[in-house]
Amino acid sequence: MGKVIAIANQKGGVGKTTTSINLAACLAVLEKKILLIDADPQANATSSLVLETDIEVGTYQLIEGQKNAEDLIIESTSPNLKIIPANIDLVGIEIELIDKENREKMLLNALEPIKEKYDYIFIDCPPSLGLITLNCLTAADSILIPIQCEYFALEGLGKLLSTIRKVQELHNSKLDIEGLLLTMYDSRLKLSNLVIEQVKLHFPEMVFNTIIQRNVRLSEATGNCKSIIKYDATSRGAINYLNLAKEFLEKNDPALIEHTNN
Repeated sequence: MGKVIAIANQKGGVGKTTTSINLAACLAVLEKKILLIDADPQANATSSLVLETDIEVGTYQLIEGQKNAEDLIIESTSPNLKIIPANIDLVGIEIELIDKENREKMLLNALEPIKEKYDYIFIDCPPSLGLITLNCLTAADSILIPIQCEYFALEGLGKLLSTIRKVQELHNSKLDIEGLLLTMYDSRLKLSNLVIEQVKLHFPEMVFNTIIQRNVRLSEATGNCKSIIKYDATSRGAINYLNLAKEFLEKNDPALIEHTNN
């Protein structure tokens, strides 16, 4: 059965959607069956991977239970990567969930029928700690947290980790932390190196070895509705995310681990 990974940080602009798109795409290139769920009302993952501009159904209908997950899955512009898209309707879902019983388990229940069809299911969460994110964390097996290599990098991380602990206690005891991913690294800045030192000092067991460097090609790729691996496979951004995908698989893929040990 597939593993569900929520990519989340309540702080915006940290590379959350960029990581969702490109980690999923790189794993798909490595011949894994991947589904990406856009759970952010801004729908940036959708606009970055889907040429169609008039998306009428998607994650809103999934969480509401109006449609089955299988009926909402569409092809992306990246090979072997499928997506459940989002549109602006998703912004109203939190108000509509308030009075529902087991409202935090709507996404969990919706994904159950399709989990076995994919190796990994990634959820691009909104930059908040509201009901949508709570649904994502309740449905997830683990959470991957992108952290920008800038001054306020650790601001809010404590709050997010506290929220994760509460979710573990109340809704999802199996929720694990996949890792902290350092993003937007600029080797020319002393501050970037200081942030890396601080994060590794405080969370030595959680940090991915791979660091995502600043790369203009990553922005260009999303603007062209492509993953970085399809847009420019030789770019620094593509190399970074391929390395991340391989590091992710070394941790998660038993067959790969067994092959490496042999």
